[in-house]
Amino acid sequence: MISKNKKYHNPKRMNPFYKRSGLYVISIIVLFVSIGILTTIKPAYRFSSDTITKWTSDIDSSTFLYLMGMENRAYKKAFPEDKALPKLSTTFFQIATNIKPDDPRSLLGHELPGFASFGNRIIVAGEGTNYTNLSIESSPPLEDVLEEREAVLDEPDEKPVKDKEKSKQSTGKKNVVFIYNTHTRESFLPHLPDVTDPDLAHHGEANISKVSDRLAKTLKENGIGTNVDNTDVMNVLSDKGWEYSQSYDASRDIVEEAVAGNKDIQYVFDLHRDSIPRDKTTKEIDGKDYAKILFVIGADFDGYEKNLELATELNARIEEKYPGLSRGVITKEGAGTNGVFNQDLSDNALLIEFGGYDNTFEELYRTADVVGEMFSELYWDAEKVDTN
Repeated sequence: MISKNKKYHNPKRMNPFYKRSGLYVISIIVLFVSIGILTTIKPAYRFSSDTITKWTSDIDSSTFLYLMGMENRAYKKAFPEDKALPKLSTTFFQIATNIKPDDPRSLLGHELPGFASFGNRIIVAGEGTNYTNLSIESSPPLEDVLEEREAVLDEPDEKPVKDKEKSKQSTGKKNVVFIYNTHTRESFLPHLPDVTDPDLAHHGEANISKVSDRLAKTLKENGIGTNVDNTDVMNVLSDKGWEYSQSYDASRDIVEEAVAGNKDIQYVFDLHRDSIPRDKTTKEIDGKDYAKILFVIGADFDGYEKNLELATELNARIEEKYPGLSRGVITKEGAGTNGVFNQDLSDNALLIEFGGYDNTFEELYRTADVVGEMFSELYWDAEKVDTN
């Protein structure tokens, strides 16, 4: 008599692992057939490499590692033991919708204002910095940004900080630092008498570009050749019929041209002002108010760690001599954020937030002098190491 509880092997039943592997083999065949079709049809009907890159960028990297392991066992050894192979349906869903089922940010980050900030990660927390007061990427209508407004410009009397010892050193005719402003017209309420709405704090002249000029002046005083690009990116957007959210696409051309045209450029800085209130962006040091800074690093590309290393080192030097001036170092990635900020164009690229909409140029210039002073120290120390 045969027990009813005894199970016999059913040859028709396929092991789930092999079943899934078979599906992936089929998908590879489909992929190669598709590539063959795409390479034989007329160019006008082909998909661009940018489109394919966009599709595949949302696929978990472990999927590619697994597929390569099917051809070369050496790759299988690198496949994480605790990493489960994503379902084929999930992979196709991500490609089709750009939404990751296990990451609500990929959907809500585009739909809910402020939700994209959850793509931020604090690397070094400055004084008072937490996830409730990180940098806010505002996106006002371009027509509001370009609107003409009255401004009051009171140039501070203080001169840039000059290190007598380091000023003896010089890069000569080489401009090794390049500074620009993606959001060129970001301005400050204390200098806009008729404006009270922070979203309207924009001006064609009284803006963040003046802080760039001040930083460049300080660097030059310390012997570091610096070039500032004064292109009004907002006008570029208007000429191209683009939206404010495409600012980094517009400024990318500026950086690419600068880097290609000057092989001496070693550092690229994009200066901004934040969209948070004064109590979060101001620090009193020795009886004087300074605009606080924040280093923002895009982490959505390979190699961002080099930029992060530079930001972390410069941040540490500033905090050592001017405690509390820096809000810290953060990275941005994922849906709802740019995640690159054109920092893939240089191994030493930084986005630096100077103050907020409530700060004055006097406070901003003091901070620009500090950043220039401490960066000069970092630069010449690095030069000594390279020379040795």
